[in-house]
Amino acid sequence: SSKPKVEVHEHTDAVLSCEFKTEKDQNPRIEWKKKGKAVTFVYFNDKFTGSYAGRAKINGAMLTIHSVSQKDSGEYRCEVTASEDHVNLGEATVTLNVLVPPHVPSCDVPSPVFVGSGLELHCKDKLSVPPATYRWYKDNRALMLSPCVCVEQKLKSVSKMDAGMYRCESSNSVGAPKSCVAQQLKVMDYPLNMMILIAGAAGCLLLVIFCCVCVCVCRRRGYCISDKVTETTLSKY
Repeated sequence: SSKPKVEVHEHTDAVLSCEFKTEKDQNPRIEWKKKGKAVTFVYFNDKFTGSYAGRAKINGAMLTIHSVSQKDSGEYRCEVTASEDHVNLGEATVTLNVLVPPHVPSCDVPSPVFVGSGLELHCKDKLSVPPATYRWYKDNRALMLSPCVCVEQKLKSVSKMDAGMYRCESSNSVGAPKSCVAQQLKVMDYPLNMMILIAGAAGCLLLVIFCCVCVCVCRRRGYCISDKVTETTLSKY
């Protein structure tokens, strides 16, 4: 093959080259197969099989697939059998990579959140090829200088200033960036009853620690006094 690696955009035509010469055989047998978990036939017994029927053509041994999708990506093998020749079998392998522009990513903006808590924003575009990079926007202002491959954006110790409309944008080198619909992030103060519970729990914990320390100190001092009494008693004898 003069082009063992082929990259084309989704919904365009892919041409997989396979050139050959024979010594004597004027009617060699030509087959195309796709390699994967199992080998499947693309062109066999002078006709296309499966999903390739009606959307592919062959010229000599050159294979053209129309309107390719991501499912067509993979490794293809051209086999030419010339039974009358000294070398009766030849093979060529062509790798097809179908490029897919960004799709609208799925976005997750938890809301509402409490002041001081942590927050994770999730963004994922599973369909774009090559894999998408992501950039988060708050009120249409970018949160980062350049896109990153990370699928989550973390905010530590959220404040009221972090409230706003958040959206994620996915991009790659194939097509225009795509954004999800902006989602509102609400930041709330802890309710009074929750603050009372937290303060009460903290007070109980401090009281328990204080009591444990007191008991340990008392036991320690009692042990020391008993030792002194024993020493005084023994000295009399």
